[in-house]
Amino acid sequence: MDFGITFKGFISPERARNLAKQAEEAGFTHCWFYDSHVLWRECYPAIAMCMEHTSKISFGPCVTHPNARDWSQAASLFGSLALQSGGRFHVGLGRGDSGVRVLGKKPANLARVAEFTQAVKGMVRGDEVQYGECPAPVKFPWAEGYELPVYIGAYGPKALATAGEFGDGVILQIASPALVKWFTDQALAAGKEAGRDMSNYQVIASAPAYFGTRERCIEATRWFPAMVGNHVADIVEKYGAHSGLVPESLTSYIENRKGYDYSKHGQSDNPYLDFITEDIVEDFCVLGGVDEHIAKLRHLEEAGTTQFNIYLDSGDEESIVEKYGKHIIPHFNKK
Repeated sequence: MDFGITFKGFISPERARNLAKQAEEAGFTHCWFYDSHVLWRECYPAIAMCMEHTSKISFGPCVTHPNARDWSQAASLFGSLALQSGGRFHVGLGRGDSGVRVLGKKPANLARVAEFTQAVKGMVRGDEVQYGECPAPVKFPWAEGYELPVYIGAYGPKALATAGEFGDGVILQIASPALVKWFTDQALAAGKEAGRDMSNYQVIASAPAYFGTRERCIEATRWFPAMVGNHVADIVEKYGAHSGLVPESLTSYIENRKGYDYSKHGQSDNPYLDFITEDIVEDFCVLGGVDEHIAKLRHLEEAGTTQFNIYLDSGDEESIVEKYGKHIIPHFNKK
């Protein structure tokens, strides 16, 4: 299993560089940045900066969306970062959450996510691509055939089907082994039904990891299920809470949810955390001592996870990276 880290654009450039270098030295293979340009600084200059201070770790947004910029601009940006880093660039893609909602806009539909995936991958590869209402096809004369990995964020059945049919993997914003297994099975089944080879399909479980006592860990990561709750609320609105199409273990915990403050997105001081119970925090995150982390990660691996991506938003970021490098990653790199 691979390991990644994710952090927001409000940390200083110097600290971002140092965290990326530390993570690479610790054995992490991926470094992700939130892509929400209003709430935090633009992520791509930070990615380019960190690329210049590392040599192995791969970078990308977790996640961007189809309406962030014109598709030829997006493809040119992604292809340029891949080229100048020697192929160390990947994309996490979703319908759009805080990046559009803080502007009062709506997320993209899944058809647009699928079309964006195919068009951008084609342009970065160097293909001639016709998309949307653009009157002329687009072809980058400088492209060198890079196969851009695109991992699609999903929760509901239709989104998971899109991730399976069009993505190189799926991003699951959760670390519940039972739910990861359900999500993974849905995506794999959709890909196989579409005739795809799913043998190298990536399953990326993204969630906070934290060390310490149960009380300290829960307090530090209580914000996370509230962030997940935004997406679950969309699922409930679309499918209903008791449709049988989505596990009730996912939908039931938001029954008492009263709202969400996007200006406090992914932060511990979000005012809408009262509905989060301790057992949900424990199920959705990776918490406790080293042995507890290893045990939970083994269950995630058995459920199909190929990368555990730590949301470094709970404090103690450098210490968490250090502990994973010394005590946890080596357990999963043994041949």
